[in-house]
Amino acid sequence: MTNNTQLEQRKPLLEQFRETRNRTLELVKTLEKDDFVVQTAFFMSPPKWHVGHVSWIYEAIMSKLDKNYEFYSKEFSEYLNSYYQQFGVPHDKGLRGVISRPTVDQIFQYFNTINQRVEKFIESKPLDADALRLITMGFHHECQHQELLIYDLQHLLAEQYTPINKNQITKQNIAQQTSVEVKGGLYAMGFNGEGFCYDIELPEHKVYLNDYKIDVYPITNKQYLEFIEDGGYNTFKYWLSDGWEKVKANKWNAPMYWERIDDKWFIRDFLGIREINPNEPVCHISFYEADAYCKWAGKRLPTEAEWEKAACWNEETQKKSIFPWGNNQPTNTKCNLLESYHWGCTEIGTYPEGISPSGCHQMIGDVWEWTSSEFIGYPGFKSGFDEYNDKWFTNQKVLRGGSFGTPKMSIRGSYRNFFRLDERWLFSGFRCVDDI
Repeated sequence: MTNNTQLEQRKPLLEQFRETRNRTLELVKTLEKDDFVVQTAFFMSPPKWHVGHVSWIYEAIMSKLDKNYEFYSKEFSEYLNSYYQQFGVPHDKGLRGVISRPTVDQIFQYFNTINQRVEKFIESKPLDADALRLITMGFHHECQHQELLIYDLQHLLAEQYTPINKNQITKQNIAQQTSVEVKGGLYAMGFNGEGFCYDIELPEHKVYLNDYKIDVYPITNKQYLEFIEDGGYNTFKYWLSDGWEKVKANKWNAPMYWERIDDKWFIRDFLGIREINPNEPVCHISFYEADAYCKWAGKRLPTEAEWEKAACWNEETQKKSIFPWGNNQPTNTKCNLLESYHWGCTEIGTYPEGISPSGCHQMIGDVWEWTSSEFIGYPGFKSGFDEYNDKWFTNQKVLRGGSFGTPKMSIRGSYRNFFRLDERWLFSGFRCVDDI
């Protein structure tokens, strides 16, 4: 590889690194120092930990590429390692909030030191295809944790959080839920574009689908309220056995963050304590709740192949695109992602420019959408980074499409997110499918 080629590759890599790191700092810029150390539940992490962990992962990557690389600190590595056994025994996730050292100031000093190390690494080390892939994966990993950090900030602070950027959500004319038919047959599922994707989006492979109908919009608060008011949380018949146990054990009677005040439902989120907007996609739904609603409605959740085909396949041209609207990158006129800075869901029908060829809206952004598919590797899967994705090929369900907390650089129609069936602090919703 020539020096000129190396220079051409290094410049955009450095720019992307700096942009990603700055976005992490923007998310925590308005926090008080006390906010950084609090862990409000076992499933979330203190902001201090996120800031440190997204720095530590670059150390893990540099150690993979340079066998002589020395980690900054054994103490830091033990605390900031999430689950990578290859780098030592990780600290207990549920106890990240009981650790006072490293301090917040030390974590930010570490953040800046790792910035310098990564920039020097990019500027001076040989960058073959594997190095470029791993470093780029570090950027996307940081994007994932930016979204997780936002989930945790909502759990920690909700309306008390003050973002650096915030744009008003424009109200739209009320759209009506309907469904569209999607033709079945053989479909080539998975990533087929240029640029970065995760190992779990590969290889592209053929699956057979029957004809089906899929909702044009995600299920709304109004629709979900009908399930609640019809006793959805009070009868076992709609629920998987494990799900019904969760309902009883956790006293679920509505989505997470919903509160009933004077016979009206309210939600407490980044936008305040406000009455439920019936036209927003329902959010903070577990897989169990999505599945129960579908059974109550006489429908089902889509498989991830059905979701992807409805989002990205053009039946007329017989071509698949990276996004529902084509191959161009997301913009604020097509979808609601982090850079929209709405800090909440938009009403259904807000993004007609983002419609898919099949006629589905808001398949990118607003809420992650549960599918019925188990999170496993595609046929022929090969791991691109040990213990990163393949470690979770059990007891997880796939979600698709991104949310209002997803950075735009890290979402595609083929992107596969995954969570456990009872988790609901994420920005998750769903849409229904019916067989033809």
